[in-house]
Amino acid sequence: MNNHIDNRPRKNTQPEVFTLKKINDAIENRLDKIDQEFTEGFNFIKENHLSVTFFGSARTLETEKDYVLARELGKRVVTDLNYSVTTGGGPGIMEAANRGAFEAGGKSFGMTIKLPMEQTTNPYLTNHLDFKYFFARKVVMSFSAEAYVYFPGGFGTLDELFEILTLIQTKKVEPTPIILFGKKYWKPLDKFIKKHLLGREKIDQEDLNLYTITDSIDEAIDIIKNAEVRTGLE
Repeated sequence: MNNHIDNRPRKNTQPEVFTLKKINDAIENRLDKIDQEFTEGFNFIKENHLSVTFFGSARTLETEKDYVLARELGKRVVTDLNYSVTTGGGPGIMEAANRGAFEAGGKSFGMTIKLPMEQTTNPYLTNHLDFKYFFARKVVMSFSAEAYVYFPGGFGTLDELFEILTLIQTKKVEPTPIILFGKKYWKPLDKFIKKHLLGREKIDQEDLNLYTITDSIDEAIDIIKNAEVRTGLE
């Protein structure tokens, strides 16, 4: 008969159970917030049929040429096409495009993001919606615009550009004009794409047709005017 008593300390599973519950609660809370952002976002863009989405640096000053051109193009989108203008709702290029649309009496929308720095809501919005998550905001902003216009910007602008390029290239969204405004800024990127992506067979020749680089507001308006109206369906 074995009378040996095992006095080794037993592992307490309570902390593990508590930690797992906290993780599950955090996941559920996050999913609820994400679902809410998508629902509110898609309801928001129902007001936004026939639109052009502008991207560009939040740091562009009112005195800079890019600001002046974005403001004029935003105005022309309203006066020439009767389309609405959508941006991230912040300062810089976003403000300029919204301002042009607003001053022309058109619909001027902003999809703002909560950031620890530099994000403020510009005063030229007829309506706006706040987002917490970048990915939810990008999905909503890319859902059904008739064209995307990119002015010079930083990491965020490039991230948003390559997101849309990838979605169109892989046919996850309908073919939509991508207008890169400002040859001096975008031509070096175009050169890199041709040399290192196309040159090393990472993309196809036809992928170069996914975007147009221009300095002309008239050309941009013509491209948008001739674009098919999107439904947002895959």
